[in-house]
Amino acid sequence: MEKALFIVDYDPTWRVTFEKSSGRIRYAMHGIPAEVEHVGSTAVPGLAAKPIIDIDLVVPSVAELPEAIGRLEVLGYVHEGDLGITGREAFRAPPGDPNHHLYLCTADSPALRAHRLFRDRLRADASLARRYAELKRRLATRFATDRDAYTEAKTAFVREVLAAKTSWK
Repeated sequence: MEKALFIVDYDPTWRVTFEKSSGRIRYAMHGIPAEVEHVGSTAVPGLAAKPIIDIDLVVPSVAELPEAIGRLEVLGYVHEGDLGITGREAFRAPPGDPNHHLYLCTADSPALRAHRLFRDRLRADASLARRYAELKRRLATRFATDRDAYTEAKTAFVREVLAAKTSWK
């Protein structure tokens, strides 16, 4: 049985947790042109979220992927493949690390573009972020032990935000 999922109020220490995890990743990538970005709900100040940090490690092209994967594995990350999302390699965090998801993307990855756009639109519009938090709380109650159903139920909202051409205000 899956662990129950829960949504908590925004925690300012999420930024500190991101910095701690990303510092190790940046150090391991020395010599590889890479960026590390805080994405997902924990990257949006004030937004309620599952207390799991989402991190995107961005490399310029597919040529850097094998070396980056190898260096992450040395840190204790477990490569899980793309998990059905092309252009995004997923990793399970090393035991004992703060709770986070790590995704390795190329700079031209559609998954990376979507992560950035969704995060940035929520950061720019507090009312949109509130709507999203309310939706997540309702869905977490409804699908408390079914993460896949929870994620699927958020999909329409996420697509709406990503497709918007104008301001949400």
